[in-house]
Amino acid sequence: MPKAGIIYNDIKPVACRVAQELENKLTDYGWEVCLATGVGGILGYSQPGRPICHTPINHLAPPGFDQDMAFAIVLGGDGTVLSAFRQVAPFGIPLLTVNTGHMGFLTETYVNQLPHAIEVLHSQSFDIEERAMLSVQVVRDDILVWEALCLNEMVIHREPLTSMCHFEIAIGNHAPVDIAADGVIVSTPTGSTAYSLSAGGPVIAPGVSVLQLVPICPHSLASRALVFGDHEPVAIYPANHNPLVMVVDGNAGCAVLTDDQVRVVRSPYSARFIRLRPNEFFQVLREKLGWGLPHVAKPTSVELP
Repeated sequence: MPKAGIIYNDIKPVACRVAQELENKLTDYGWEVCLATGVGGILGYSQPGRPICHTPINHLAPPGFDQDMAFAIVLGGDGTVLSAFRQVAPFGIPLLTVNTGHMGFLTETYVNQLPHAIEVLHSQSFDIEERAMLSVQVVRDDILVWEALCLNEMVIHREPLTSMCHFEIAIGNHAPVDIAADGVIVSTPTGSTAYSLSAGGPVIAPGVSVLQLVPICPHSLASRALVFGDHEPVAIYPANHNPLVMVVDGNAGCAVLTDDQVRVVRSPYSARFIRLRPNEFFQVLREKLGWGLPHVAKPTSVELP
């Protein structure tokens, strides 16, 4: 019996209702269905004084979700999508992302279009688009104390943002650079339309094999966004007396102490998006962010008699 999964946002009534309806529909089609919430992909926050504890990347999958699963359906907004990929990416499970939230920048379809989507999934005639993910690690005294998978970006900043942060950053084998800013962002192409865009970084098409480093409110005019090959690892050393906070994909993080090292590399795991139609990135930019909309001239002033 083929196996499918459903991951849903259990604080949204519509997602809970649709998850049950989908389970019944897929079961009628002869699929074994595993249900899970997106909570398991939320990594939580650590504190400087807490013992070393973190969930390894490969241990986040819900029960029943494994390499034998043909696909899974995600019901929620972008936050649920990000959480779901942390749960299933190590097993290479492709996800159909269904928007029950607001923006839904990462979602493929809507609840009212699910009947057609289910037919496509059942026939397994869909395409798969792979997006790069990051492996983010915090190393303290040569011990791995925290790690996470990341689809959008990782951010290190002072909390609260009351004073300047200083960082020494090494990319690949290049000479380290010093950056003074409110924080720094390391982003994938997928994350280039998220926090890094608001911080002044460029939009990068998903298929380009690069990462970008974006200082947040830098102190120097010379510190600007940098795009580099995604085969180059990034090492960040905070040069601050007080702890900083690292946030991954906007919902979880880890305290970063003065002598810690943050390591960021492209993950061997990819986010595999199910596409029901050819993906047109520029159209998504236009629909979701208003990019490239034609300029509308002001109306001609009316001449007074």
